[in-house]
Amino acid sequence: MDTNLHTFSELFDQLGLPSDADSIERFIEKHRPLPDDIFLVNASFWSTGQRDFLREVMVQDSDWVGLVDQLNAQLRTGGD
Repeated sequence: MDTNLHTFSELFDQLGLPSDADSIERFIEKHRPLPDDIFLVNASFWSTGQRDFLREVMVQDSDWVGLVDQLNAQLRTGGD
């Protein structure tokens, strides 16, 4: 069963961010590595609306949670 109902591009759309592959890659490169002591929703680069969306995803364990987890993991790595 496919539990990924959304794409990474759609997640970025929901966040009101450019959602093409190059823009997503640039966003991740710009904001990583996110320090381990900062929760994803508390990162300084989110707007209030983006933060609220991410918080809601996590609290409600919505169908976006897998993609938010993936974004969190990508922002934690140091890159290549």
